[in-house]
Amino acid sequence: MDLVVFCCAAAMVLVGAVGVIVRNHPVHAALSLVLTLFGVAVLFIMQEAEFLAAVQVIVYSGAIVVLFLFVIMLLGVDKAENLQIEPIPVQRPLAIVVGGGLLAMLVTAVVQARDSVPTGVGAGIDLATQTGDSDSNIKQIATDLFGDRVFAFELLSVLLIVAVLGTVVLSRKPDKAGGPQ
Repeated sequence: MDLVVFCCAAAMVLVGAVGVIVRNHPVHAALSLVLTLFGVAVLFIMQEAEFLAAVQVIVYSGAIVVLFLFVIMLLGVDKAENLQIEPIPVQRPLAIVVGGGLLAMLVTAVVQARDSVPTGVGAGIDLATQTGDSDSNIKQIATDLFGDRVFAFELLSVLLIVAVLGTVVLSRKPDKAGGPQ
């Protein structure tokens, strides 16, 4: 089963990465980036790095891509699309089939997880004390990130802000008088 999950996640990453490069429409490219980031999150979960997977989904897919989409929408898409015309006629039925399959998988996972939940006295004991791991993974990441690598962490945030500002400045169109808009 691990091989199947890995192959699906790797395919998500590769298809999303190619989509980012080959898509002409910037919104479609940003959505391909979301697919890539979700695939990387699945790969993190396979490596038992749940915290990194959550950060991947929350920070990158949730915040950074939304920021990119906000900048794209702020700059405006020049052409208005007619929502009545289906560019891919099979996409709605395919979305219904995929949504139904995902719902079935979710129900199956909930039913199986319900059967494996520990019950009784001591079921709520911290997992770190059960396994003997007194130093959690999150504490190690925080110490490393905010201790040794705090400069790189802050430099990355400045780099992201500069990238967004550069995008806004480079994509501004001059007004009819010749100056910037």
